[in-house]
Parts: sequence; structure tokens; C-alpha cells
Amino acid sequence: MVDNEVEDIIRQLEHRISRLEGVLHLGKMITESGGKIFATNGKRANFHTTMKKCKEAGGSIATPRNPAENDAILYFVKSFNTYAYLGIKESLIPSKFQFLDGTQLTYTNWYLHEPSGKGEE
Repeated sequence: MVDNEVEDIIRQLEHRISRLEGVLHLGKMITESGGKIFATNGKRANFHTTMKKCKEAGGSIATPRNPAENDAILYFVKSFNTYAYLGIKESLIPSKFQFLDGTQLTYTNWYLHEPSGKGEE
């Protein structure tokens, strides 16, 4: 009997999560790629505030690791007609970039001669 009750609760929770995800998708607040959920609150903020909000939500700032994840982030850029911060920083070697934890980038999709430091990367 207990197993059936647990299964019923799980089904109810999955249904509620599905409904909430549907609403967020319609509001262009979340999108998915490769099992990852990318989300936004749609508000403009500086880099440090963005990092803080991501952490408060239990996530981290977006770090595209392949074309599909890059497209997921681009979805928000286009939907909100704005820019997006990424979890990438310049290393100690000028013009070389890395993830915030210091690991080397394995994927980039920048225009030729970018990033140039002119804020249009």
C-alpha cells in the first residue's frame, strides 16, 4: 500500500512540474538543451547580480559547451532583445578565455577577431 501511495505522490508532483514548465516555456523563461534547463527572470542585471541570482536559484551562470547549448542561450538573447552573461572569463594570458573555475574552454562560437573587449562579443 505504501508503494502505491508514493507512486501516486510522484505522479502528482511530475504533473505539477510539467504544468509549471509549460507556463515557463510559454513565458519564454526556460528552455532546455541536452538535459540541462536554461532559465531567465527576464530582468537586466550586472554580472555579479546575475551570478548571485543563478546561485540562489540552485543553478549557475550559463556556460555553453556545444552548439545546442549556445542556441538555448541565444533563444533568450533574441526573445528579450538583450545580451547574456556567460560563465567565461579572460585568463591571465591576454585573448585566452576559460570557464570561471579556471578550466579551459572546449567550445566557442565567436565571430572572427572576437572577443575584442568592446562589449559586442
